[in-house]
Amino acid sequence: MTDPKAELERALAQAVAVVVPAHADAAVVLERPKQAAHGDYASNVALVLAKPAGRNPRQLAEALVASLPACPHLLSADIAGAGFINFRLAPAARQAIVARVLAERDAFGTSPVHAGQPVMVEFVSANPTGPLHVGHARQAALGDAIGNLLATQGYAVTREYYYNDAGAQIQNLAISVRARAKELLGESATFPEDGYRGDYIRELAQHYLDRLGHDLSDIEAIRRFAVAELRSEQDRDLLAFGVRFDRYYLESSLYTDGLVEQTVARLVASGKTYEHEGALWLRTTDFGDDKDRVMRKSDGAYTYFVPDVAYHVTKWERGYAKVINVQGADHHSTVTRVRAGLQALQMGVPAGYPDYVLHKMVTVMRGGEEVKISKRSGSYVTVRELVDDAGRDAVRFFLVSRKADSEFVFDIDLARSRSDENPVYYVQYAHARLCSVLRQAGIAVADAVQFVQGADLAPLQSPYEDALLRRLADYPEELAAAARDFAPHQITTYLKELAREFHSYYNAERFLVDDVVVRRARLALAVASGQVLRNGLAVLSIAAPEEM
Repeated sequence: MTDPKAELERALAQAVAVVVPAHADAAVVLERPKQAAHGDYASNVALVLAKPAGRNPRQLAEALVASLPACPHLLSADIAGAGFINFRLAPAARQAIVARVLAERDAFGTSPVHAGQPVMVEFVSANPTGPLHVGHARQAALGDAIGNLLATQGYAVTREYYYNDAGAQIQNLAISVRARAKELLGESATFPEDGYRGDYIRELAQHYLDRLGHDLSDIEAIRRFAVAELRSEQDRDLLAFGVRFDRYYLESSLYTDGLVEQTVARLVASGKTYEHEGALWLRTTDFGDDKDRVMRKSDGAYTYFVPDVAYHVTKWERGYAKVINVQGADHHSTVTRVRAGLQALQMGVPAGYPDYVLHKMVTVMRGGEEVKISKRSGSYVTVRELVDDAGRDAVRFFLVSRKADSEFVFDIDLARSRSDENPVYYVQYAHARLCSVLRQAGIAVADAVQFVQGADLAPLQSPYEDALLRRLADYPEELAAAARDFAPHQITTYLKELAREFHSYYNAERFLVDDVVVRRARLALAVASGQVLRNGLAVLSIAAPEEM
């Protein structure tokens, strides 16, 4: 089906080629005016081209309008202000979006523009040293939604979890579990100063004693047990959150497979390293860092970013030319160092590889007060507790409803409320409402598209219907923009606006009128609205209930 907006853009581009042929390749973009009274679309191309073309912008706009080729979708084109061109679609062109949605259904909004291109989204990647906390929940919701967004644009998406199962924090975990196990056996034990102190450590210690016995001499056995138990718990919590991964990658494998040593050797061979005071340094200042960084300390241990570089070498060599890492804002310094390491290797990796989405902290509120600690972890709210308190759909919607780089307050009371102030309830209720309309009409939701297919849409011309038609038509571009910017919050905003338009329509107009033509047209618009609500909620992995 033709896209009226795309047709108008082509028509305007043809007019530009006729009026100012020297700028025939200028970008022609139509946007929604802030006020619907100004038309369906507007363009500032005359203002942009006026100076380079040596023309008065308003006069140029008039010439462009006069040179527009015939377009069946166009009702009128008017000049506003200094040279804006406002376009109004013919009613049939505006109404055509309903037929398009009904024809494309679940595929509406998607695009094959990046068909088959592999992309990796790495997210959560928590140390297996404790339960997943609310920060991990935000990261899980963001990463999963970003993966879904990219898939709508044709990408072949791989979701990867990088287990940081090596290093000092894992050793501290094992020592902490052994100390608690000794306490449970009535023995004296010195707890490590930087050990893990939540109740879950005592639980792990008891499980170890119950399953493997009371011999605590093998710290490596304790480490393996604790890591396996916590990994299993994290997997269960993510499953409850509706998040699944295609691949798990172990940091420890970078050492056992010799990849860290290989990467360091390649960096040394590149000439971008030097030794100073017994340590090996990387010249990260050659790649935009504020100072050079230590790679290998004087005691022979590698600093934390070295295995990260080795890990990203594997991503590149596995064929992922596009990679998005979703991490906490505390990883900000990692960005420059990992990119510098990859550039120093001279492997042809682009300078901005990989892409990063860094998210800020989440504050959890209940009863107007901050919830600071978990009953179990002893220091933070866990993913499982948040899901159990507020429900999976609310947690997912809330945690992606703000830009990742903004701090977010999660109000449990609001998330549990059944009111218009609760955004996820407001959106889901719009879908349930239109399903109720179908039931009143005696139409099964599963049969609705077939029932309204081919409806005469000409009656759809009220202000409420115009607003809803415009909002439906915007969905493909909203989806593409959100995927391009790794910004699922744009979809939550769109869904809230679409729900608002539908609720306004529902309150203003009757669907089940006696006039059969009007009735079928309004039901067709309702069915199309429900389809787009479902499509948008699916991108966020949120249910579209038929009853509430």
